[in-house]
Amino acid sequence: MARDAFSYRDDPAVPSFPDDRPILIFDGKCVLCSAFVQFILRTDRNRRFRLLAAQTPVGAALYRHFGLDAVNYETNILIEDGQAWLKSEGSIRIFEKLGFPWSLISAGRLLPRAVRDCLYEIVARNRLRWFGVRQSCYLPDPSEADRFIG
Repeated sequence: MARDAFSYRDDPAVPSFPDDRPILIFDGKCVLCSAFVQFILRTDRNRRFRLLAAQTPVGAALYRHFGLDAVNYETNILIEDGQAWLKSEGSIRIFEKLGFPWSLISAGRLLPRAVRDCLYEIVARNRLRWFGVRQSCYLPDPSEADRFIG
């Protein structure tokens, strides 16, 4: 569902949150998703990204706002300049912002979006079975707590 930039600001069901930097909303109970967050924390030296677990009130409200299942998180959400990016496009945009060599992943755009999203959906649908589920939501190290919302 396409929405105007910053449309969530006008949605009374979405609590206010800082959106001055790109935000990755991820499944905090997914081992693969949590590993991706740890990867971002290690490689995002300029601290461009804020991180938000989908299980938080803000995360769940944003999933609902964008018409996504707020229980079975089949995609991460990248919010950048108030716009939500899903599936393969969201992932490619994250890697671009991490700089070289990670930005080379943008070559994935040579594939049609439908193909990219199909591959993304295969991993998303099977990620919990392939990589596992955490017993509790991912918690940041106290030194990184300022990078997380919620």
